[in-house]
Amino acid sequence: MNQTVLESKKSVASEIQDKFQNSSSTVVAEYRGLSVAEVTQLRRALRAEGVEMKVYKNTLAAKAADAAGYGDLKDALTGPNALVFGQDETAAARVLAKFAKKHEALVLKGGVVSGKVVDVDTIKSLSALPNREGMLSMLLSVLNAPVSSFARVVKAVADAKPADGAAAPAAEETKPAEEAAA
Repeated sequence: MNQTVLESKKSVASEIQDKFQNSSSTVVAEYRGLSVAEVTQLRRALRAEGVEMKVYKNTLAAKAADAAGYGDLKDALTGPNALVFGQDETAAARVLAKFAKKHEALVLKGGVVSGKVVDVDTIKSLSALPNREGMLSMLLSVLNAPVSSFARVVKAVADAKPADGAAAPAAEETKPAEEAAA
């Protein structure tokens, strides 16, 4: 084989290995049966979430997966596959699962999440989770709930008691009435 071709393949395998190691999640999806317009639509949806979709030869992707320590991913690398790399653990799975509901030709096969090879069921369960910002806002609302509840209770108690200025004259008015009766 030509030396330049070998060098080219090595550089592509190295690129894939870097993407495996530098992304928080990688999903393998089979795109057989999707039209060019549908693939373009999918790429746009992924790009909007900061996710990259690339198509590589399976042999190069398998070598890169081995080199990155994800040898179990080889089983998913058969057929026309796209590798989807995301910096968020849930973004790639969420966008792909949503797209797969509308387009049955897109088949999720597995992936890598936080350095572990995962199956399709894990990818689908991750797709139900919100993105990182959504999770943080949910956490903040849970942390904020006791404080806001306490503030509402204190306000309700303050509203229920009459103000100090209004309570003092009422107390003075009752004293002369009691002295007159005595």
